[in-house]
Amino acid sequence: MIDLSVASGFVIGVVFGVVGLLSGFCLMSSLRDLWTTSDTRKIRSYATALAVAILGTQILAGAGFVNIGASIYLQPSFSAPLIFFGGLLFGLGMVLANGCASRALVLLGKGNLRSLVVITVIGITAQMTLKGLIAPARIAFLDWTKTAPTAVSAPALLTTMGLDDISARLIATLIASGALLIYAFSDKTFRRSYGQVAAGLIIGLLVVGGWAATGWFAADDFNPVPVASLTFVSPMADSVQYVMLSTGLTLNFGIALVAGVLAGSLTTATLTGRFEFEGYTSVTHTGRSIAGAAFMGIGGAMAYGCSIGQGLTGVSTLAMPSFIALAGILSGAAFAIHSKTRLLAFAFR
Repeated sequence: MIDLSVASGFVIGVVFGVVGLLSGFCLMSSLRDLWTTSDTRKIRSYATALAVAILGTQILAGAGFVNIGASIYLQPSFSAPLIFFGGLLFGLGMVLANGCASRALVLLGKGNLRSLVVITVIGITAQMTLKGLIAPARIAFLDWTKTAPTAVSAPALLTTMGLDDISARLIATLIASGALLIYAFSDKTFRRSYGQVAAGLIIGLLVVGGWAATGWFAADDFNPVPVASLTFVSPMADSVQYVMLSTGLTLNFGIALVAGVLAGSLTTATLTGRFEFEGYTSVTHTGRSIAGAAFMGIGGAMAYGCSIGQGLTGVSTLAMPSFIALAGILSGAAFAIHSKTRLLAFAFR
């Protein structure tokens, strides 16, 4: 019998791989273009994806199709310092590695062997942080700093001001998605960049599709699956472990998502003549790439997600921890891109 969660994860991954390769969708490259060349097309595409993800996710949740409250993003207690620091590390790492975790998967599909190193290091260091050598320190810091606020999401915060649940969700959703869409489509150049517009719309819908797949289509009382959507750090860790110990593990949505992205990217690269083997150009290049991947693996595990997992999927739930994680990612990336130090200035050589 086909596991619907696994099958949907693979299909969603394939579409992400195709769109990611054709459009270059990546938060790191979006920020680099924004801050170094003032080209806003990719960041507006990211904003479009986020707006669509928020709208779709909140519609599913409001209609009762998906219980996003059961996801990792809306837990009653969390550590803001740990999540922010994890996001900071991830943002720094994605600049050093010249791409985020999802981008590494897409590039591996087109023959970029550097990405194989990045993915492997992300998987190992994330597993170390979640369950291995670094896990005790992470858990100790989490226990020391976690709090249980009255409201863990933007709609919940509005209910503390006297609004009912439906009104709070509606207002928070319209403000967040409306502001993002106004920003995205206020630029004529972006409106004419049909590929970037389409990429934002499709990837936003993929986030919604992930929630629908795990929380609705594949929901089974006898075989429950975690409610989740697009995210890549933890699935990379699971994928590395699955490759080594497949007989003792079970395929899940995240592992299938990773495989799907690779399949979609590889197929597209082959059909469009973009497949080409690439490697490192120097020892320095190798070192900063490995360091960046390690920062992404450790940081992504601490922050419970990456530029996609928290930046799109997490924020689509309007969870406070996700906004904190995204702020950390943006701060880390800003520091790395703008830094004039010897350590970071070579990130774009």
